[in-house]
Amino acid sequence: MEAVLSLQNVRKAYENHLAVDDVSFDVPKGCIFGLLGPNGAGKTSLIRIVTTITKADSGNVYLNGEKLNKSHPSMIGYMPEERGLYKKMKVGDHLIYLARLKGMSPEDAKEAIYGWMQKFEIESWWEKKIEELSKGMQQKIQFIATVCHRPPLLILDEPFSGLDPINTNLIKEEIEKLKNNGTSIIFSTHRMEQVEEVCERIVLINAGKKVLEGSVSDVKNNYKEHKYQIEFEGGIPTAVLEEYTVISQKDHSFIVKLKEERDSNFLLKKLIDSGTHIKSFKEILPTLNEIFIKNVGFNPNN
Repeated sequence: MEAVLSLQNVRKAYENHLAVDDVSFDVPKGCIFGLLGPNGAGKTSLIRIVTTITKADSGNVYLNGEKLNKSHPSMIGYMPEERGLYKKMKVGDHLIYLARLKGMSPEDAKEAIYGWMQKFEIESWWEKKIEELSKGMQQKIQFIATVCHRPPLLILDEPFSGLDPINTNLIKEEIEKLKNNGTSIIFSTHRMEQVEEVCERIVLINAGKKVLEGSVSDVKNNYKEHKYQIEFEGGIPTAVLEEYTVISQKDHSFIVKLKEERDSNFLLKKLIDSGTHIKSFKEILPTLNEIFIKNVGFNPNN
């Protein structure tokens, strides 16, 4: 896969604290990529390096195959968790100002910004001051500021914070459209259910080190525990399950754990041959939240 962003053996220390310890990973073009880790793991330090706010002590960072340099921030849209809007400015003036900082002309900036405001049906906000907007409304403005200059790489840190479910889905849809049009998106959040929903690949950082990396499906498969849920009608012969570990059982369903060398097809055939009427038979893969806890030691959603 061609990478829009490549980190190679990146290291960053602050006095006696090693924030990033020999981290390497690639963000493919046209991909939603989850950057995960607990507080203090090194995510923010990595983002600051990628956005050229700070420099790595060692290692290399490449954007579109070029070593990271001062011209690259205009190719990146960064939406930090801590929002940075000037409260006294009017929405339209503020967005044009931020777009101009990314190299857009006043005319192109106004056209792009107004197009996004029409898309979100918020044209009437143009003359409002930022301080007049709710947190969710400010989130939409911050999103427009991040994407209006059409950067090939977006970094979104907790992009759904403060949004109600309707506006969350609206932003998710726009993120998906941007991805389908070739934009690469680094998505950082503590909400693992959101990662499972929107991300294709992830990297997990803990204590400055890379813990795991890969596609969401591959990561979940690597941590699977050979658990299967079977739903059925009528009864089920007890003898069929004697050689398996039944984890839980209800009136018409149970969860069973197979030994690694056992074939799930063998169990399914055994159930069918016994005359059991199977309604569903599915493997239970671990959630990213469970994998996070296993690697880091606590629940990120708490």
